[in-house]
Amino acid sequence: MAIKFSWSCPYCNRDATITDSNYSRDVHWFEKDNKDGDSALITEVIICPNHNCKEYVIKGSLHSAYWDKIHKISRDVRLSWSMKPSSLARQFPSYIPAAIITDYEEACLIRDLSPKASATLSRRCLQGIIRDFFGIKKGRLVDEINAIQEKVDPITWQAIDSVRSIGNIGAHMEKDINLIIDVEPEEAQLLIGLIEILIKDWYVAKHERQKHLESIIGVAGTKAEEKKSNKSSNSDAASSAGS
Repeated sequence: MAIKFSWSCPYCNRDATITDSNYSRDVHWFEKDNKDGDSALITEVIICPNHNCKEYVIKGSLHSAYWDKIHKISRDVRLSWSMKPSSLARQFPSYIPAAIITDYEEACLIRDLSPKASATLSRRCLQGIIRDFFGIKKGRLVDEINAIQEKVDPITWQAIDSVRSIGNIGAHMEKDINLIIDVEPEEAQLLIGLIEILIKDWYVAKHERQKHLESIIGVAGTKAEEKKSNKSSNSDAASSAGS
């Protein structure tokens, strides 16, 4: 069966269509009297088709396997990990504050190992973004989020407040120590995804907008200088002709 699926490179952030020419998959079957029985280790390699990138991603996943004339693999994944890069953190431009990127990358790195801690880091990353981008610092994140409610669209604000709420599970002890609320890796990834959206919508979009406007101003300035130079040349030519 021919391979064809959409993919976004974590190195250059370019969207691409992956086919057999830049995708490799292999399965290692084993049992060897291990405690979990028949197992399958799947490795996948994806090479970015962008000629200016050509980076590659290596992922692994461990599955239960069973025999049915031929080996079959269970959809239940026991373990999954990213070998290259070490996490699924996106590469963002250097003008993003280093503290924000550090918290974001750590949240990505421990997403599967400790989703609760990952959610806490996303919460701290969110607070760093609000303080840096809006210049708001009130001590408590809930107060800072409330302070930007009129500055962002309603659905974004609700999502931001949700990061605070879920991140609180890891940031603060529950009053009832017998009440255990888990955060799943998929839920931690949703929080990470929101951080990525905010970085792109607020920092990257603002930077690109500024660059574009500066280019327009630069072109206008160049044209004004050309116009001034042409007028001066025409005036000198007219003076020469008159003499």
